[in-house]
Amino acid sequence: MAAPVNGATRPTWQEKLQDHCKLAHLPAPVFNLVSDRRGGRTAWSSTVTIQGTNFSARYFYDGQYIHNAREDAAEVAYTALSTRGSPPASSGLPGQLYAQNQPGTQYSRPNWPS
Repeated sequence: MAAPVNGATRPTWQEKLQDHCKLAHLPAPVFNLVSDRRGGRTAWSSTVTIQGTNFSARYFYDGQYIHNAREDAAEVAYTALSTRGSPPASSGLPGQLYAQNQPGTQYSRPNWPS
């Protein structure tokens, strides 16, 4: 269901992801909900699996906002899939030397004497 914005509708991240998978001849995304009990309340998040690759939402949400957890996971997956094969985009932040949260990137600490 497209989300209304200023009287117009725009596709949700889930819809964008489904369309991307169709165009790329990938299997349909499969969403899973995950929960974490936090001090008397349950926080919810989501993962989405596409062709054996799991993408996790960035945040946990209150139970009434489970849809947002799915949207978050869909956004993460869509962004990752639509940028594969292209060079990493500039962060646009002055002074930032390394991209943050890049999977597989390991930075070692200097081996300074104690």
